[in-house]
Amino acid sequence: MRLGKLDNDKLESLVLNKIHHRRREVKCAPNVGIDCAAVDLGGRLAVMSTDPITSADKNVAALTVHVSCNDAAAAGAEPIGLLVTLLIPPSATFEQIDELTDELSQAADEAGVDIIGGHTEVTDSVTRIVTSATVIARAINDKPLAPSEMKKGDSIIMTKWAGLEGTAIIASDMREKLKSALTDEELDEASGFISSISVVKEGLYAARNGATAMHDITEGGVYGALWELAYSSGTGITIDRDAIRIHPLTRRICAELNIDPYRLISSGCMLIAAPNGEEMVEGLKNIGIESAIIAHAEGEGVTLADGTPVEKPGADELYKVLR
Repeated sequence: MRLGKLDNDKLESLVLNKIHHRRREVKCAPNVGIDCAAVDLGGRLAVMSTDPITSADKNVAALTVHVSCNDAAAAGAEPIGLLVTLLIPPSATFEQIDELTDELSQAADEAGVDIIGGHTEVTDSVTRIVTSATVIARAINDKPLAPSEMKKGDSIIMTKWAGLEGTAIIASDMREKLKSALTDEELDEASGFISSISVVKEGLYAARNGATAMHDITEGGVYGALWELAYSSGTGITIDRDAIRIHPLTRRICAELNIDPYRLISSGCMLIAAPNGEEMVEGLKNIGIESAIIAHAEGEGVTLADGTPVEKPGADELYKVLR
């Protein structure tokens, strides 16, 4: 099998279709494009999500914390705590564990969450340290925002730059290979994109200010996230490709490695569907988040403005260069 997420049809047939739902307290069940669960705990809605970090060698701690918190924010929920699992190969050193846990603590401080538990184990089932985090969050509204709630006529806003996470990972993990194409200063800047990996700020703002749906952009990149948003809502999407913001360093790295920035993992970017698109962009700017309207919920299927269809997500571009 190829690396990365299962294709959506395989995910449905092999996994999702076999999950049974029995408890009335469960308010949000797993589905394609839905990254969080929601449970009613006697009038208060708890939102939860879990993610492993498997595609990066550096900045693992920041990704462990922020990727899970981002899922909660995309559901309109404020992250409260994290359960973190560390799977450690026998070849690892105590110094590596010490460094990782220091970084986890710092990232949790930056995210405003507590690490409230988890599991630590040395195992020969992994060849490098693998982390996984489960976030527990508190819903802002009386129900979580879900991609299925996007409505025809909504504007779709993207925050920050496409390929943000992928750029940071590649610049950090493939620094030597890229030195012929970028200066040390440019590689430092691209690696530093990891500091913009959180979408909690924009997610909580959008949830309070009229968003109908949100989806953070992870594996499969911008095109993959738009496709999942359309699939989940049953609504077509027309994409203005020229409006998708891509940092010049991302363009240069992707050109050097012959990968597609529109299909590159992009944690740190949020898709926000809202009827008040221009107001949302202006409001995000006022809180220090740059964004742009990149698409509209309309028509059938997922297409570019010229009618070219956008295929459903496959393997992320990151796996083409890191494996």
